[in-house]
Amino acid sequence: MYLDVVHLKTFYEQPIGRIVRQHLGAGLRELRPPHTGEIVLGIGYATPYLPPYAATAERVLAFMPAAQGVTAWPRDKANRATLVEEENWPLPDACIDCLVSVHGLDMVDNPRTFLREAWRVLVPGGRLIAVVPNRSGLWTRVETSPFGYGQPYSRGQLGHLLRSAMFVPRNWGEALHFAPFSSRWLLSSARALEHFGRRFLPAFSGVVLVEAEKQMTLGLNVPDKGRKVPIFQPLFVPHATRFGK
Repeated sequence: MYLDVVHLKTFYEQPIGRIVRQHLGAGLRELRPPHTGEIVLGIGYATPYLPPYAATAERVLAFMPAAQGVTAWPRDKANRATLVEEENWPLPDACIDCLVSVHGLDMVDNPRTFLREAWRVLVPGGRLIAVVPNRSGLWTRVETSPFGYGQPYSRGQLGHLLRSAMFVPRNWGEALHFAPFSSRWLLSSARALEHFGRRFLPAFSGVVLVEAEKQMTLGLNVPDKGRKVPIFQPLFVPHATRFGK
């Protein structure tokens, strides 16, 4: 289910939202630092995490689903944010180098359709950076943040979903090890709790992060009468064959 953009914007303007942006943003940059000259697309409500990419990218765009609503971004420059339909993004094939999904993949009604569009717009070898609530974490059980509303995933579930959509997970990460409450003491201790949780309790993080690469081949069984173990032969899959475009 999509949250209203006003709800999302209000959360990130609160003290807890600013701390989430700080720690989750650090996790994203550690997972995959911004690259110079890339074309970057943020999908969902990714704008709190896009400024570091805007500093080095050739171009940064922000797509927000129509069911969520849109807010202008950035504030001090020409607007780069727009409303889009979940199943039809206004971009040509293979034009995006890096796609950053925050409050995106976990909010959509049809994750496979979302990933189909992500695959379509990414260049060969392009990267999808996705943030989803951790099924084992506390944040998905508390409705004080947007991570309490989206579909949670374990690493295994997310990896299976990505591979079924022709993405290969390359790197994994975790973030938000502190509790999702606005207590002044908890927020002041967030840095120490984040460090402790990453070191000793990574499985119970609030969110799971993944960097996945767009895959251009599938494995097909090739009969071999002389072997009992199937042999797999790479097969190029053009857009029209895979997605019916």
